[in-house]
Amino acid sequence: MKAGLTITEMAQEIERQAGAKEDFLVNPHALEMDATGGKPMLRVLEGGVDQTEPLAIQETAHRQMGAHLGIPWRYYEKMLQEEPSLLAHNVNHWLHRGEPAQRMLRTLDGKARAFLSNRYRPIDNLEITAAVLPIIGEMQGARFESCSLTENYLYLKVVNPRLTGEVRLGDVVQAGIVISNSETGLGAVNVQPLVYRLACLNGMVVNDASTRTRRNHVGRVNSTEENFALYSQETLEQDGKAFMMKLQDTVRAAVDEARFAKVLDTMRKSTEAKLDTTDIPALVKLTGSNFSLTDAEGKGVLQHLLEGADYTLYGLANAVTRYSQDVESYERATELETIGYSVMTMSPAMLRQINQASAMAA
Repeated sequence: MKAGLTITEMAQEIERQAGAKEDFLVNPHALEMDATGGKPMLRVLEGGVDQTEPLAIQETAHRQMGAHLGIPWRYYEKMLQEEPSLLAHNVNHWLHRGEPAQRMLRTLDGKARAFLSNRYRPIDNLEITAAVLPIIGEMQGARFESCSLTENYLYLKVVNPRLTGEVRLGDVVQAGIVISNSETGLGAVNVQPLVYRLACLNGMVVNDASTRTRRNHVGRVNSTEENFALYSQETLEQDGKAFMMKLQDTVRAAVDEARFAKVLDTMRKSTEAKLDTTDIPALVKLTGSNFSLTDAEGKGVLQHLLEGADYTLYGLANAVTRYSQDVESYERATELETIGYSVMTMSPAMLRQINQASAMAA
């Protein structure tokens, strides 16, 4: 599992961000992109007067603005990199021509980090951690194995050694949980089971809809008569409290014996699913194309598969999760931990198809 922040470091940064961020309801007609200095900045104007300092724009906000304005990302990105003044002209034209339906502008440290619908319901990282940390603290022996706070996501990965099992003799795994959230509109609040393999410190996120809890960031429409107004916590829906209580209950029940036994049984069965070793590179490449691995990721997975020399579905899945420790992005590492479980649980028909196709490629 990829190393991240300590729980103390993460809690301190969440507290800092909570005091540094602001959310606004904005009429798009009051916005203007300015590329005078060569780097696009977002200005919020009222009667020609700046209502805030010009804001640098993070990539997520750029993508969301482009999507809202109907500008294809490839063209938007090309203008951003090569002709920022042309980008500003395009963005301003469509901002001022479109309907004046208000948007939520999320800012942090002088940057526009998200440009969202006014139906977006903030469920922030401070709320999440305030709800779940006391519950995790009640779990005897539970430990924070890895935490991270990226530009777009919060991740809490907790292992509870109370539930331990062997996939094979000496190959010990422990039950855990991963809690994630996005404050920039890229994902719901997610609670998913986690399996932690002691042999190589790999984590595998159990990607099964029946075993996870989600809460989307969608609420009622929020509006104001003004062109630019601070988004108040008073506008949040009252059912937020009910969700936090449900979240706490979910975390309490996350390390469930029956659920862990089911996942452990799946892992054991995957050790019996043999890979066709006629052309291992071709097999890994075909697997990668089915599970959205890049060529570079496929090469890394192949290396770990060969080093592990476990030519079963279990070995292939572990090669994916082991490679997750090598990537720079914590977000991508977590995605690879999820892909590892998807590889391990691929259908017999898909495994048969990959085996046959790789053998034919030899």
